[in-house]
Amino acid sequence: MSSLSMTRSEREAFLAALHVGVISIEEPGRGPLTVPIWYDYVPGGELWVITERSSRKGRLLAVGKRISLAAQSEQVPYQYVSVEGPITSIEPADRERDTRPMAHRYLGREFGDQYVAATAGERDAGESVVVRMRPERWLTVDYKKQFQL
Repeated sequence: MSSLSMTRSEREAFLAALHVGVISIEEPGRGPLTVPIWYDYVPGGELWVITERSSRKGRLLAVGKRISLAAQSEQVPYQYVSVEGPITSIEPADRERDTRPMAHRYLGREFGDQYVAATAGERDAGESVVVRMRPERWLTVDYKKQFQL
């Protein structure tokens, strides 16, 4: 059987496509915190997420050094990409630079704008942060290759 791994361009294109990610963050004394999250990625760049600074996820990211994120397709034949790497920066989120584009990515323009308006108070209070990660390790599977699709 041929390899089910994705090439570099395939994995980067897959990660850049629209998927809900599942992020894993080390949590001392417990298993890693693993939760769904919106993310964005441009091939060759850094992956980034937005979260609330005071949330459990935000507190763990502030002290963490590395994170993992997995993205998968929900249709047969399945595909997934998992990336792991160091956190490269944590900075306050900006509504127009960060929050609105992320909301548009996941909800479309109309519902994205409604989401931004509904969450403006908490986000404008400086509570939201952008966390960036540089993908270093990749794990991929593309079952389409098994069936030559």
